[in-house]
Amino acid sequence: MTLAPIPRLTSLSHGGGCGCKIAPDVLAQLMRNATPVGPFPDLLVGTQSSDDAAVYRLNDQQALIATTDFFMPIVDDPRDFGRIAAANALSDVYAMGGRPLMALALVGMPIKTLPPEIINAVLVGGASVCEQAGIPIAGGHSIDSVEPIYGLAVMGMAHPDHIRRNDQARAGDVLILSKALGVGILSAALKKEQLSPTGYQAMLTSTTQLNTPGARLGTLKSVHAMTDVTGFSLLGHTLEMCRGSGLQAEIQFDSLPWLPGVLDFAKAGIYTGASARNWRACQADVTLRATLPPVAQTLLTDPQTSGGLLIACAPDAADEVLDLLKTEDFTQAACIGKLQAGAPHLRVS
Repeated sequence: MTLAPIPRLTSLSHGGGCGCKIAPDVLAQLMRNATPVGPFPDLLVGTQSSDDAAVYRLNDQQALIATTDFFMPIVDDPRDFGRIAAANALSDVYAMGGRPLMALALVGMPIKTLPPEIINAVLVGGASVCEQAGIPIAGGHSIDSVEPIYGLAVMGMAHPDHIRRNDQARAGDVLILSKALGVGILSAALKKEQLSPTGYQAMLTSTTQLNTPGARLGTLKSVHAMTDVTGFSLLGHTLEMCRGSGLQAEIQFDSLPWLPGVLDFAKAGIYTGASARNWRACQADVTLRATLPPVAQTLLTDPQTSGGLLIACAPDAADEVLDLLKTEDFTQAACIGKLQAGAPHLRVS
């Protein structure tokens, strides 16, 4: 009897990575009136600002950070899929200025389609990243699903004064990005079997690099706001910061770092469908300089998976923040723009 070939993981899902996210404008409609309003004075961060995680004050010295993130495969190697998904989930705790404590696995797999060893490799990959972060996967939940899904629910901790929200940026702050962009475009090239081994390794290195500097950045008073750049793209997550903080932002396109090969793939028309979705959600509040390259809109709306930290800090602290990032091997960290007073809007020049 001839056994059926094992399908590519990315062939089993309609989307991959953080590109699976529901569009931000649609999500806002779905969430309307969906969360209870009550007297919760110790809930420091809830759903109001579309932040990366919820934060609950336990006492004057400790705040609990809770988040969950899961998605469908962005790569075909099952262990790499698990590693990327775990790093992406842990990032939300770091983006709040905290350190993760433990995680629970969220697993949905097509049991009749994928053999046990493939599913096990996904779990092993996720566990290896949690081990790197110094935390256990202490439990979880699994279902038999049509598409493969993996992620984590993560609990973390920080001093209440070290929590860094996405809506506390100040006029005059500069914007620093810790990782290069273009994960969505590289994943689209992979799905079309056009990504070289070198390109794949660059994407994997970026998406599995833990955003650990977030915990140290949270201790710096000069760091006023922080978030991570994921499925809503650089434009979408910067706009969230602008809207929450009541500020305008200007990004310098030529200052943006890109993963190898991204610009060429974009020029060749290789990108994800989530780019158009992201542009529809934010275009009313974005102005692109007329002389930008024709592919700029696609690049700026590219959905990131396990992307970098977007940091708003005082201008005189920019060198300190960049040095901190580069000492932790975020070699492509760059100052990409600034914030100023004005109605929430984003200009890219």
